[in-house]
Amino acid sequence: MRAVVLGGAGFLGSHLCDALVTRGDEVICIDNEVTGGRENVRHLEDRGLSFLHADIVAGIVVDGVVDAVFHLASAASPPDYQRIPIATLRAGSEGTLHALELAAHKKARFLVTSTSEVYGDPAIHPQPESYWGNVNPVGLRSCYDEAKRFSEALTVAYQRERGLCVQIARIFNTYGPRMRLDDGRVLPNFVGQALRGEPLTIFGDGTQTRSFCYVDDLIRGFLLLIEKGDGMPVNLGNPTELTMIEFANAVQRVAGTKLPLERKPLPPDDPKRRRPDISRAKKLLGWEPMVSLEDGLKKTVAFYRSSGDRSS
Repeated sequence: MRAVVLGGAGFLGSHLCDALVTRGDEVICIDNEVTGGRENVRHLEDRGLSFLHADIVAGIVVDGVVDAVFHLASAASPPDYQRIPIATLRAGSEGTLHALELAAHKKARFLVTSTSEVYGDPAIHPQPESYWGNVNPVGLRSCYDEAKRFSEALTVAYQRERGLCVQIARIFNTYGPRMRLDDGRVLPNFVGQALRGEPLTIFGDGTQTRSFCYVDDLIRGFLLLIEKGDGMPVNLGNPTELTMIEFANAVQRVAGTKLPLERKPLPPDDPKRRRPDISRAKKLLGWEPMVSLEDGLKKTVAFYRSSGDRSS
């Protein structure tokens, strides 16, 4: 098919472009390179990918047939979206509107990447898609949380009013090669610190939990979802739950380091527990994660070692 990937030069977007090109699809990758970079997809430009530097908030123009639109355009790490909160909200609102208009005009299938952040600091555990969440609408994380909640609402509005074929992926913590080591999320923080021989930073008491999915598993979920989804949100993530201390120890075990842990205060509105209920993904898509944490971490650490990236 001919696919448009918005935010295609970012961490997740570039891996999606890899998967699409590998299976023989033509890809138009659109990115403003605020948090991504063309270098993430340059290896695909002679294999069926064309790159367009553009901001989807200003509008999207693509010539010719489009079979699918994947909307992944947004800052995704707390330091990034807290640095550009207005741009983040605009990507989720105006950007999503332009993405949906493109899909409607081209009669294309549409997939938007939402987030487990729509559940906020959840009062239900694990989190099923039926849970409406516990989000602070004016907190430090609200620019991202509310942008994604709005993008979901706008997406289903296009489905109901215009009959557009839409899918919503609620992504839980994902990791793998090409994450920026300075993007502020826990995996790149831990890996970067381990490779530099620095203490690993633990926020709070380290008992807060997350569930980590390797990027290849997530991308496989996207491709199944746009083919088999029913238009309602689907959780995509790994249901194996780890405390931050357990995760720090796993990173050190793979990296071959034994460094101290440095404690810092817990950021405001940081969720205490996070784990997806993936029953719906299993039933609807036949999807569940296949890459173990150890194997995923080995691939990730090897990527940074080979790239020589020790960003601080």
